Amino acid sequence: MKIILVGASGDVGRAAHSELSERHEVIRAGRTTGDVSVNIADKHSIEAMYDEVGTFDAVISTSGNVHFAPLTEQTEKTFSLGLEHKVMGQINLVLLGLSRISNGGSFTLTSGVLDRDPVVSGTGAATANGALAGFVTSAAIEMPRGVRINVVSPGLLDVSEERYGAFFPGHERVPSDRVGRAFVKCVEGAITGQVVIVS
Repeated sequence: MKIILVGASGDVGRAAHSELSERHEVIRAGRTTGDVSVNIADKHSIEAMYDEVGTFDAVISTSGNVHFAPLTEQTEKTFSLGLEHKVMGQINLVLLGLSRISNGGSFTLTSGVLDRDPVVSGTGAATANGALAGFVTSAAIEMPRGVRINVVSPGLLDVSEERYGAFFPGHERVPSDRVGRAFVKCVEGAITGQVVIVS
């Protein structure tokens, strides 16, 4: 299977790559590193990536920026960062890839824990996560040619503790290999329209 992995250099992307790369051809994509270049906030960049890769069987996205700040400091502009990058960036990967993906292929997006288990300053991320869950649940019933779509929703990865742990007081840390297996379930399995929670 030929898989495009967007955001491959991040902690979640590396977890997905580790579990899938031994059995599949994984094309790593990112803004500054990888086999191909892509900025998911730019539709033309997404189209160029698809043109460069050619035929493919699955897309995994572990990419998307959000703004962390107290609610009283959030603005329309700061909320728009998450909505444009994490939400519309991942949605555009699907919309622009639908006509290109193989019959029976799959899209797997990434959200996160904060719409289920909030933290202070995480409202922007929570909003983006909830939007992605709604998109995947609804889009699944309209996907053509047997194409599937899911979203993996992990808690804070154990390998992310040093950088982000202070933002997640009391949250359980999730082993990276469990997160990687969630992507295997979505790509190699048969589920669709699911929010795959890893906690």
